[in-house]
Amino acid sequence: MATLGLTCVHLCAGLMGRRAASSLRSLRCVSGMTVSQIDEEVAKLLELKAQLGGDDGKQTFVLKTAKGTRDYNPKQMAIREKVFNTIVSCFKRHGAETIDTPVFELKETLTGKYGEDSKLIYDLKDQGGELLSLRYDLTVPFARYLAMNKITNIKRYHIAKVYRRDNPAMTRGRYREFYQCDFDIAGQYDPMIPDAECLKIVYEILSELDLGDFHIKVNDRRILDGMFAVCGVPDEKFRTICSTVDKLDKMLWEDVKNEMVKEKGLTEEAADQIGEYVSMQGGMDLAERLLHDPKLSQSKQACAGLTDMKQLFSYLQLFQITDKVVFDLSLARGLDYYTGVIYEAVLCQTLQAPTPAPAEQNGAVSGEEGGVSVGSVAGGGRYDGLVGMFDPKGRKVPCVGVSIGIERIFSIMEQKAELSAEKVRTTETQVLVASAQKNLLEERLRLTAELWNAGIKAELLYKKNPKLLTQLQHCEETGIPLVAILGEQELKDGVVKVRNVATREEVDVSRAELVEEIKKRTSES
Repeated sequence: MATLGLTCVHLCAGLMGRRAASSLRSLRCVSGMTVSQIDEEVAKLLELKAQLGGDDGKQTFVLKTAKGTRDYNPKQMAIREKVFNTIVSCFKRHGAETIDTPVFELKETLTGKYGEDSKLIYDLKDQGGELLSLRYDLTVPFARYLAMNKITNIKRYHIAKVYRRDNPAMTRGRYREFYQCDFDIAGQYDPMIPDAECLKIVYEILSELDLGDFHIKVNDRRILDGMFAVCGVPDEKFRTICSTVDKLDKMLWEDVKNEMVKEKGLTEEAADQIGEYVSMQGGMDLAERLLHDPKLSQSKQACAGLTDMKQLFSYLQLFQITDKVVFDLSLARGLDYYTGVIYEAVLCQTLQAPTPAPAEQNGAVSGEEGGVSVGSVAGGGRYDGLVGMFDPKGRKVPCVGVSIGIERIFSIMEQKAELSAEKVRTTETQVLVASAQKNLLEERLRLTAELWNAGIKAELLYKKNPKLLTQLQHCEETGIPLVAILGEQELKDGVVKVRNVATREEVDVSRAELVEEIKKRTSES
């Protein structure tokens, strides 16, 4: 009876006054409680409610973004937009078209595609008869899109947010909600031509963004699988050992070996043999040497991968980017869907902060000497079997692609902007329409409308009679390069006084020629 009474009390917690009493009395036939017992419980609740201050008091809560997410202010968004524009421009230069897919997918679409990382998928509560999950990346939805629409050839880019139920490292540009910028080529083509273009795209974007020196590591899943086989790794452990090798960029070899042996049951002998291979780096010469390696040459898979690696480097020489590309056998990339060439771009040096350097700054972590380290900034590879997993008849569509780590790149760009004296403009306003005397609001509005209609980016201050000095200061603060000044004399003469904010030079321009004059001056700047 007491237990049920407490249950009734809890049910009453969200109810008010007589309505609460009425609701609880309706339970007496089920619980066996008397009316007086229920009234007593209601009185206790009402007394507690009075002590807490009721609904009239202000609710106290913490104003913050959810864990692993962040807001972006106008300055940050201006930098971010510049990065996006650079990336999209490169994608379009290479002939890509764009698509979009839903932010959530059927859970079964994403399940089993990411190996050990599948635990990071955000599952959504069933609210409409479907089990859904937030997309983990843009690759699996792209494969689903190809299979569903029976598309066999496309070169596409996709820029959108993805979600991972990870432990965020905000200082390293690692979030739970973040953008990915993907470029993919789907279709049956001769080996290594699309793969080489993807690497060229990474090279172009990182060079244009001027992030500092970088290199692009390449490997092949077939080489890795062949290496695992000749080193004595059981077939069923290939993917899990691959995930461990993928940690070599974050962990020492001894720690990686320890995980292989103690956690994943690999023999020490097999782990040591893997250690000999994953320490190798080079170019086309390394691929040639490994083709004659006594152990690795026994694997048909590895030989096929090494032959393609030689072909890839021959194309990269024609693209003139071999100075930035290194064949690295330690590169594994843990996702299950990769089937061939894999690659990852890494910055070689950190951005130096001024002395003394703060411990943390906006999305990047400061090193011992005040440097900003963010890890890999792009990655991708070939995934020839993914589309077939969705096709009812198992028809395969070969695919290769690359994903740009926009959040990590943004961390560096934002840091560089903070360290430089250069002012970041947050608007693209070309001209401020100003007045030198009072009672000219209507004329300012009329001229502003003329400029807008002509495609000019124009502003005016939202005051009837602003001081000219206030208007000029607004331009200096926001970086507006020109001011179109109206006065009684200018209106009589049919001209507008155009002022260069930086040089303070002023010139009278006829109203009819004002649009062209503004376009000419702003295009030069």
